[in-house]
Amino acid sequence: MASHFSLSGVISRRSFIRGGVAASAALALAGCGQPGSNQPGSSDATSTSDSSSTSGSSEVAKISFVLDYTPNTNHTGIYVAQSKGFFAEEGLDVEIVQPPEDGADALIGAGGAQMGVSYQDVMANSLSSDQPMPYTAVAAIIQHNTSGIMSRAADGITRPKLMENHTYATWDQPVEQATIKDVVEADGGDFSRVSLVPYNVDDEVSGLKANMFDTVWVYEGWAVQNAKVQNYDVNYFSFISIDDVFDYYTPVIAANDDFAKANPDLVKAFLRAAKRGYEYAVEDPDDAAEVLCTAVPELDADLVHASQNYLATQYIADASSWGVIDSARWAKFYQWLNDQNLVENKLDVNRGFDLSYLEA
Repeated sequence: MASHFSLSGVISRRSFIRGGVAASAALALAGCGQPGSNQPGSSDATSTSDSSSTSGSSEVAKISFVLDYTPNTNHTGIYVAQSKGFFAEEGLDVEIVQPPEDGADALIGAGGAQMGVSYQDVMANSLSSDQPMPYTAVAAIIQHNTSGIMSRAADGITRPKLMENHTYATWDQPVEQATIKDVVEADGGDFSRVSLVPYNVDDEVSGLKANMFDTVWVYEGWAVQNAKVQNYDVNYFSFISIDDVFDYYTPVIAANDDFAKANPDLVKAFLRAAKRGYEYAVEDPDDAAEVLCTAVPELDADLVHASQNYLATQYIADASSWGVIDSARWAKFYQWLNDQNLVENKLDVNRGFDLSYLEA
């Protein structure tokens, strides 16, 4: 999702199952929030927050929570829970850290962070390996896959078949290209007529403006909102509108297995607070956006507010409550990976998540 960890650029979803880590959002500079607020760290699992206010009590439990990338609106509920005191009310001192170069998953699996952000597709890479990492998804951050294909409006690419005879910016990953092939052919198109070019920009809108590619995989909650903020006309169609097999969970909150088994009440407490944070972001997205801007002043305020208002409709969407994972949807995507031979070993399609820590 490349160098991902500087706020000086934008972040995109760049790698998939065999590539390691996947990206979810892009960050742009524009002076969001107050100068002098906490600065996010760099690539070495550095803290993005000061949680010392509760650390003096022997009753407080410390949890290290690693983000998947630099802070963005996927993470707003965590920042709200911290800013509004929801974690403190649960007796938790939560340190938000950025991932090391080998990614959040490796840090969670190794126990360097007790909990953090991952993705169902990225977790498949570990679950299918000979030595899977000991971590498990315990809540969904966003209820549906909100990614798809964005293109210049002037090109008229309103459906997958129309990607024929146009360029697509690829990260050269098996799952990525299999997904594009699937949706193009499901729409009656010929994938061989889609010209693949290297994805070598950090900002999808800028890449489209510069004619570096005609189509690109993006997240509606960030890149499409970025186009709107820039008043740049684009077309966009989602993958789940083409085939619901792609309605997998991206992103999720994951917990280290040893930590969760030894401290189930702490995982439950964390999720109770996080749930309140995301529910707050649903109810008051503009104030939640301000919380994120205050914590991370480097972010583009207009983009954060636009993204937050979009994601307010997506954190829970049509689910019964925040965080739930539909076992049938989880299994359907993993079965697709098995059928496409995109994983090292066949996946147990019902493995990788545990909702016993999430309270209704």
